[in-house]
Amino acid sequence: MSSKQYLDTATAVPSHDDGHTTIDTQLLGTLSQSLSTAAIAAFIFAVFFYIPTIQRKIQLSKLPVHNTSGKSGEKQRQEFLSSARKIYEEGYAKFKDRVYRVHTDDGRDTVVVPPSLLPELRKLPDDCLSFSMFAANILETKYTKVNTDAQLTTHAVKSDLTPALPRLNAMVCEEVDQAVREYMPPCDDWTEVFINQKLVDVVSKVSGAIFVGREMSQNPEYLDACSNYTVDLMTAVSAIKQVRPWLKPIQVPRLPEVLKLREREKAAYKLLQPITQERIHLKATDPNWQEPDDMVQWMINRDDGKESIEQMAILQLSLIFAAIHTTTMTATNILYTLVSTPEYINPLREEIRQVMAENGGTITFRALQKMEKLDSYMKEATRFYPTGISSFGRLVLKGFTLSNGQYIPPGVILEAPAAAMYLDEHNYPNADVFDGYRAYNLRASGKAADIARNQFVTTNEANLNFGYGRHACPGRFFATNEIKMVVARLILEYDIKMPEGVTERYPQIEIGRMTMPNPTKPLLFKKVVI
Repeated sequence: MSSKQYLDTATAVPSHDDGHTTIDTQLLGTLSQSLSTAAIAAFIFAVFFYIPTIQRKIQLSKLPVHNTSGKSGEKQRQEFLSSARKIYEEGYAKFKDRVYRVHTDDGRDTVVVPPSLLPELRKLPDDCLSFSMFAANILETKYTKVNTDAQLTTHAVKSDLTPALPRLNAMVCEEVDQAVREYMPPCDDWTEVFINQKLVDVVSKVSGAIFVGREMSQNPEYLDACSNYTVDLMTAVSAIKQVRPWLKPIQVPRLPEVLKLREREKAAYKLLQPITQERIHLKATDPNWQEPDDMVQWMINRDDGKESIEQMAILQLSLIFAAIHTTTMTATNILYTLVSTPEYINPLREEIRQVMAENGGTITFRALQKMEKLDSYMKEATRFYPTGISSFGRLVLKGFTLSNGQYIPPGVILEAPAAAMYLDEHNYPNADVFDGYRAYNLRASGKAADIARNQFVTTNEANLNFGYGRHACPGRFFATNEIKMVVARLILEYDIKMPEGVTERYPQIEIGRMTMPNPTKPLLFKKVVI
């Protein structure tokens, strides 16, 4: 055999049946076509998926940008988490009345608008600017499960709680007095008190009386669930913010802080669900049953069976967080500021005593309105130490053009630089000087507009602590009364000062847009001897 014949024989492919060959060829052809179709479909999907992103980036590129400086995405994210206040203040000083954008911790651009544009923005509908979707982003609700779109809760607060405040004032005042006596130590001499935790306890109990009724608000398990849920939620949010956006689906569910939050939710649901279930049953079966005058009942009456028992409990838990967290943080900020400006303590105490004497010796609803110096001090303290570095947060759902001609594309976060605005001389003359009577003096004209604009509870273009527009905090009237009652009671009954060696106000803890008083710091309290 020749070498050529040998090679031909060795490399020859065995013959197959003609039918098998045809089938194999058809299968290969079908598979090839399927792969080609899948590849084309994937390409088309990718194109249509990324087109809005590309368009948004092109449209955003027309807006001036702050805080880039050639840094990588992760470095920009970390810079925002650690220095958001500085970024907003520098941007506000640089662009003032113009719209600009900043890079934030979630990897997306945020469009920052000046206060001059807020009146036109507040008129845009919710299908254009969404507050609830912005709040979901801030509170990481994909992982924390907080309900930020609770229409039922909002309606109950606006239509039931706020109108009921004069009627419920005596009960709330009594709850405040009892809670302060219960949670504050004797303080016969100067006593170190970790006041933030005491405020959490007081506010949990007082708010609980309104939310679930006085009987349940005395339940230690309920109080523990309320106070610790609030703390655990904010701890979880802070931990989630540290995770890179693309790693969140993998890492966040396993974070110890998130796992602890899940356990806290379960404990709270076990307490809250039976309350709602029993109320619904009694309303349906007992014609002589007298309805309680609290949020649970108001929500049941307005819901009319639309929400599940479990969902009602979730709404209650979200309401507890909103009330306790903001109220406690604000009251703590006021007290931390008060001990660093001790010259205000005696004049405020005198006002409280005088107003109470004129109103039967108690803090009536009318007395709260008459504590004008205290109201002014609270307003100035929150101007210097707000509960958020930015405000009026919205997610843009539909693109729109501003009156100045700038186009805002869909898919971006829009907000106002609140903390920077509060230090603007145009909004507040001598803005860098703390003046506890600033609002009090402005109200002295007696003009209705001046009185209304310069109250702690009022929202306007220069005061965004409670938000602005349709979605301004609906519970701010109750929160204001509660804060004022608690702070007034503490000023009335205690001298307060910084611990030995501490000469300046405690600095805030700031993570991205969030700013809060350090909850681990003590103050010294001593009972006032009359």
